Amino acid sequence: MANFIPEETIRAIENAADIIEVVSESIVLKKTGKNFVGLCPFHSEKTPSFSVNPDKQIFYCFGCGAGGDIFEFLMKQDGMSFPDAARMLARRYGIEIPMPQMAPARKRQISEKENLYALNSRVMEFYRHILVKSSTGDKARQYLDRRGMTDRIIESFKLGYAPGRWDSLVKFFAKEKVPQSLVIKSGLLIKKENSTRTWDRFRDRIIFPIFNSSMQIVGFGGRVMDDSLPKYLNSPETPVYSKSRSLYGLHAARRPARVDKKIYIAEGYFDILALHQHQIANAVATLGTSMTPEHVRILKGIVGRQGQVILVYDSDAAGIKAARRSIELFKKEYVDARIMVLPTGHDPDSYLLKFGPEQFSQAAGHAMGIIPFLIDSAIKKHGLSVEGKIRIIADLQDTMAAIEDAVERSLYIKDLAERIGVDEIAIIEKIIKISLAGKPKLQSARVSEKMAPLVKNTGVGRGVRLEQQIIAMLLQFPEIVPEIIKRNVIDYFEDKNLRTIGKMVIINNTFADSNNDLPGSEKNNTVRIADILSSINDPDIRNTLISLVIEDVEWDKNGCHKLLSQFENSCKRRDNTLLKEISVAEKNNDHVLLLQLLKQKQMQARGKISGKVRTKM
Repeated sequence: MANFIPEETIRAIENAADIIEVVSESIVLKKTGKNFVGLCPFHSEKTPSFSVNPDKQIFYCFGCGAGGDIFEFLMKQDGMSFPDAARMLARRYGIEIPMPQMAPARKRQISEKENLYALNSRVMEFYRHILVKSSTGDKARQYLDRRGMTDRIIESFKLGYAPGRWDSLVKFFAKEKVPQSLVIKSGLLIKKENSTRTWDRFRDRIIFPIFNSSMQIVGFGGRVMDDSLPKYLNSPETPVYSKSRSLYGLHAARRPARVDKKIYIAEGYFDILALHQHQIANAVATLGTSMTPEHVRILKGIVGRQGQVILVYDSDAAGIKAARRSIELFKKEYVDARIMVLPTGHDPDSYLLKFGPEQFSQAAGHAMGIIPFLIDSAIKKHGLSVEGKIRIIADLQDTMAAIEDAVERSLYIKDLAERIGVDEIAIIEKIIKISLAGKPKLQSARVSEKMAPLVKNTGVGRGVRLEQQIIAMLLQFPEIVPEIIKRNVIDYFEDKNLRTIGKMVIINNTFADSNNDLPGSEKNNTVRIADILSSINDPDIRNTLISLVIEDVEWDKNGCHKLLSQFENSCKRRDNTLLKEISVAEKNNDHVLLLQLLKQKQMQARGKISGKVRTKM
């Protein structure tokens, strides 16, 4: 689809879009010098290493090496393609993307995702019409009224109703002449294998449209109005819908959660609606799946490192099991997660209706950390008999072993030992056995995780810091380009990637200068990073460039000349060393090494000659 978006339109989007504004919706950013920094949404980290440069409109993570422009951020963050990211930004900033002249059939094939978004929107309106304006929706409206759902909530969340028929949507799609292949991909219809027959996925259910961060409908959830099973039914995975990345209500919760630095996670659609109805808008729900690393990173990006995630669970075994599964995820992402246990027989919906939002907020203020919650739950479940204490330790030994921070683990073990009256050493021995049993696997994972950024950073080679500084200088202080050309500096670079980048920057700057000389043009000394990035396909070179651009360093003419002199002196020392190595190879009659060294000398000589030619020109 990138081929169908004109280059001038992409440039218009780049000029209109603000990367700080877009990234800030997912990550809490803090200004540091010229850049903004925050916790990376693409890997686990405790100390911010994710940097965004508003002048260059790029981002880079010094921890995992992820980097790029505003399009690449959306592509990586939301799993979008480039065309989807471009169209989303175009809609946001009021830029029209012209549709080229082509056959109608070809137009329909341009974007499957766009067609699915449009299809979901039409289906939402179909279900809403039945709920709000059709007598078929009377039963559903009465049910929502009994649940205390106001017209404002029904309208805000675009609720609908799927009739009990097997073919309501089948007939709707046939009337609208929607291609069956697209309908099947949407997951709204079910097709029997080796058959042409299709039928509606959602029947006799309240319908909850699921929005993404761009307010596009990616899928649907349906809930029965009686005791039928399954109670909840969700859209399957589609090209636009991923359960592991989607949270119900996130589109409405993002802003208030950022202000409060707190977000609630409930289990059902009606829980979220009830919370919003009682002015607790910072609430989301998972969609028929357990919490995933992607969910946790999304939430961490919204509330920030000092923020809090409160899991609102029923006090049943399923809630405790869900809390236990979440421990490792929240600990790994350094998120302060707490458990709010409601009284027996209550969910957020019923609790709010009976006690109101003030009492709910007070109870949330006393929410326990995950580990204290699990300790408390195990004690209540098993009691303090001898057998009960044995079961408590058995229940908690894996949990304690999973705590990586030694001080934190020690404190929790001490608390557990005191509460159940068991010697602390006995519990520690149990934990050590669990830890040692999984140590090779855990060590391997930790080593590979810690080594990942180091491996990435070795792409520029060792001992070329001066060359890196020269490229950074070129990008930050383009006025030095003529001096770089005059001294023929780039041809002396040892690192191939840095040499490629240096030549691209010089070409880009020279081209910009020639345009500046045209009548009516304004002088612009800034190197257009977007232009250079668009011409680089190699990911290693792209990441190297971005990491150098993002560095917050002030350059002046004096500093530039000092760096160039330092580099030239280094090159002279390298030349002298090479001559000595050639002399030694000749004395030792090492013809293979001598040939390699002479070729290296010849390449350096060619660089000098080409530099002299360019200087004369």
